[in-house]
Amino acid sequence: MKKWVMGLIVLLAGCAGGAEGNGKELSGKSFEDIRSSAQDTEVDLFMWGGDEGINTYIDEWVAPRLEEEYGITLNRTPMDTGDILQKLRAERQAGKSEGTVDVIWLNGENFRNAKENGLLYGSFRDRLPNFREYYEEEDFTYDFGTETKGMEAPFGKVQFALQYDAEKVKNPPRTYGELAEWVEENPGKFTYPNPSDFSGNAFLRQMMLAVSGMEKELSGESFSEEAATEAAGPMWDELNEWKKDLWRDGEHYPSSLSELDRLYSEGEVWMTMGYNEARSEHLIDKGVFPESTQSYVLDSGSLGNTHFLSVPFNSANPEGAMTVINYLMSPEAQLQKMKPASWGDNTALSLEKLDADTRKEFENLDRGASVPAPERLEETFLPELDTAYVDWITEKWENEVVRTP
Repeated sequence: MKKWVMGLIVLLAGCAGGAEGNGKELSGKSFEDIRSSAQDTEVDLFMWGGDEGINTYIDEWVAPRLEEEYGITLNRTPMDTGDILQKLRAERQAGKSEGTVDVIWLNGENFRNAKENGLLYGSFRDRLPNFREYYEEEDFTYDFGTETKGMEAPFGKVQFALQYDAEKVKNPPRTYGELAEWVEENPGKFTYPNPSDFSGNAFLRQMMLAVSGMEKELSGESFSEEAATEAAGPMWDELNEWKKDLWRDGEHYPSSLSELDRLYSEGEVWMTMGYNEARSEHLIDKGVFPESTQSYVLDSGSLGNTHFLSVPFNSANPEGAMTVINYLMSPEAQLQKMKPASWGDNTALSLEKLDADTRKEFENLDRGASVPAPERLEETFLPELDTAYVDWITEKWENEVVRTP
């Protein structure tokens, strides 16, 4: 049964501006008290549910352990993050002080929107024992250029990678210049998702950095319309050159990564992509992708980001939410999440903070034959851009590419 948090209505009224959230009602509690209060309660986790490996990890590995160790019943509700935020906005407007969401999985633009609209509980991250013990605080100061202020806790990290069928693509292109040549030499065998899709947008953000040579001007800086226009110019020219040789002559772009994956699995295109360097492993295992699939990162760089867990402003069970998040950040849960038969997601914890035996378990873990080596991921890593670039590219692409003859 959910635990009612006294005084929450007063605190909600006091954070009408919303940027900093609330959460003061637990400020005097130790984490031991918080965890004790979470015993035998229910926690409602809302998260994107479009990946079978992720869902299996949460439902079949995490949930039973939370039940056994804490008596917590974890209820996972699949929902797109934008819809979750809309639900929270509606609850806020209706003055619903005891909400239906306890934990939300988010990052980037969604975190910025949640923070700016007062949809988050407040700063809680630094109170979590596993964060203090196993993570480097300075690594999580910003999320796509938005200051986190402890309002979300790191859950994992990924890098953008391309996937290809090694039986059809013998020498995959290593730069965007080589990719342009490959597209021309293999008409109809490549495309990318509409940038309203997160993966399609990441492909273009990464391309913009590569072909403009403006990584220093864009990375780690606030959004600049002037810099964006300058950096994107060469990319728009390149994309327009590609159009005639893309799948369906560039007259249609997949609306989502799922659609692109389907085209790849059916052999219509020979490459796909995604913001997870290990994503192909369970798709190969399930027979969705051909066994000859390989993943790789371009020499010009691979965008990387951290994804997070947060607590909504009106969580009915913030103690349970924090207990669940703390557990999901533990070495045990993070190691399981990295396994290819599970989620395959990389960890955001600091291996240097682990004891020797646990660190060796992480370092010796075989993430799968299709996954780029850790050294390769590290040497090509590119930090994410300010989240405003996501919206800007989505808006401009329609006129600069689709409507350009």
